[in-house]
Amino acid sequence: MTDIWDKTFPQSDLVEHAKVSFANRYGITLTGDLYLPKDRPETGLAAIALCGPFGAVKEQASGLYAQMLAERGFATLAFDPSFTGESGGTPRNLASPDINTEDFSAAVDYLGLHPGVDRDRIGILGICGWGGMALSAAAIDTRIKAVATSTMYDMTRLMSKGYNDTMTPEARRATLDQLAAQRWRDAEAGAPGYGPVSLELKGGEPQFVQDYAAYYKSKARGFHPRAINSNGSFTLTTALPFMNLPILTHIAEIAPRPTLLIHGEAAHSRYFSDTAFAAAAEPKELLIISGATHTDLYDQIDKIPFDKLEAFFAKHLVA
Repeated sequence: MTDIWDKTFPQSDLVEHAKVSFANRYGITLTGDLYLPKDRPETGLAAIALCGPFGAVKEQASGLYAQMLAERGFATLAFDPSFTGESGGTPRNLASPDINTEDFSAAVDYLGLHPGVDRDRIGILGICGWGGMALSAAAIDTRIKAVATSTMYDMTRLMSKGYNDTMTPEARRATLDQLAAQRWRDAEAGAPGYGPVSLELKGGEPQFVQDYAAYYKSKARGFHPRAINSNGSFTLTTALPFMNLPILTHIAEIAPRPTLLIHGEAAHSRYFSDTAFAAAAEPKELLIISGATHTDLYDQIDKIPFDKLEAFFAKHLVA
């Protein structure tokens, strides 16, 4: 756990920052960045836990969102999910729809025990793949008073059905056979196998993959050495639990607590928010950002609707 400022965005003079750690229900120690507005009351702050995107670390998009919202008066906690970044858990570089949903609730635990925070005024915000995890957490953890997502992915839907739900039964069976074969290889080796380094482009990739690389590989934009998408790869069996554990089955049960879904008009992933919005119950809102792509909402401050996020959480995180 490093104490130096190693974010992909400049440090704000309006915010106090501290590195913190806390444990989830599975005993995994998570590491986060706590951001507090310098001009604040001693108690009673509204708070927001943030995480994402999938394969990112807290020094990237979630930290940027956290610091910007702290400037607007919230206590915010951007954390690394289990098995990634500075958080604990072995083996490294894997994901779990169950454990990573729990990670959000563990962040709520931490915020609710902080002396400056009103535990009845806690919300969460998930970006990209952790948008789905945030909705999953909000559906089961009624301590969460409001949930927002930005450029949301449902990773269980993606891995089990493919982009735009185009995976055929034959392709699904082939994928399961590949995962089963990899389990034998992992068992024989006594350690998980990993794929090639993420987003090393060879030419001909879809535009959205090029957009990912333009963010994660650029040292002027989003590269961070601890991020899986910048400098590593997930285990080859990461998809296993995602193949049959849908996380948005109970999204309507977030109500009567409010849900805000934000997505780019030009994002390849927009359908995730469109269908989640249709399945959610009121009060709910879908905000489409004109002309924005999926990764624009990672770090393009002129396109990320911080005014809307501030208004949403200020309205709904009330004592």
